[in-house]
Amino acid sequence: MAVEMTSKSSMALCRLRIPGAAMLFLLTCVILSWSFGAAAQSQSNSAHASSVSDKALAAVSDLPDGPNPAWQQQPSPSSTPQSPPAESDEGRQTKRILGIIPNFRSVSVNAHLPAQTRTEKFTGFAQDSFDYSSFAFIGLLSGVSQLQSSTPEFHTGPPAYARYYWHNFVDQTDENLWVGFLLPVALRQDPRFYTLGSGNEKQNGFAKRVGYAFSRILVTRMDSGGNNFNFSEVVGAGAAAGISNLYYPGSNRGWTKTGQRWALNVGIDGATFVFKEFWPDINHAIFHSK
Repeated sequence: MAVEMTSKSSMALCRLRIPGAAMLFLLTCVILSWSFGAAAQSQSNSAHASSVSDKALAAVSDLPDGPNPAWQQQPSPSSTPQSPPAESDEGRQTKRILGIIPNFRSVSVNAHLPAQTRTEKFTGFAQDSFDYSSFAFIGLLSGVSQLQSSTPEFHTGPPAYARYYWHNFVDQTDENLWVGFLLPVALRQDPRFYTLGSGNEKQNGFAKRVGYAFSRILVTRMDSGGNNFNFSEVVGAGAAAGISNLYYPGSNRGWTKTGQRWALNVGIDGATFVFKEFWPDINHAIFHSK
């Protein structure tokens, strides 16, 4: 369905009317998101009140697909205090890439983190979807789509750009909702990306790291530890592609177009994982980890 726009004069502002299906979809996303977040609040409070057992922590860290260093022993009160080891730049992720692009869900090499709560997964979805850089990225993507006339029904000019923009925004937010929040909560999967790194002895080569990063679209960690098929990514990207049929014009619907959007979503996520894997190396080599 296309967005209808009217103007009383060439200098008047355009007014968009989003189709009822898209409005219903956005409203459903908001209700689902906040209901999960509210239900998780009471659980997260009690979960954080008690310390995580050593056995649970070991289960999270003991994974065959990533670095697995031994746990450091905590000194007893009677032992002599020792200076902490020097912190290494190896595989250290930053909160943002180039100070702009969100990178909140990337985990540094050798980092041991407990399973995320539902509230934390919702926060990750919100950061990826509504960060200021996300709006800029969607604006750039919409401009490219308009130049390529990927959806001729949107026509040309500023009204067409507005149509491209809100379609791309709903596409991205919908996928983030399924891949980063709804399915990870339902299936108890970890939506974060764990950096493999080159290793202390540089045993992980370039090809191995590329293969590892791209394979994360099919393999993910569970909240309880261990690996499993990444249903959150594969099924979530497919669900988002299917829902897009509710608000795209007729020529962009059907199995072929839906499959193309599904493959594009998964491919972009795989390329993003590869870039995140090597971002610590780029940051260290060019920007000296600043």
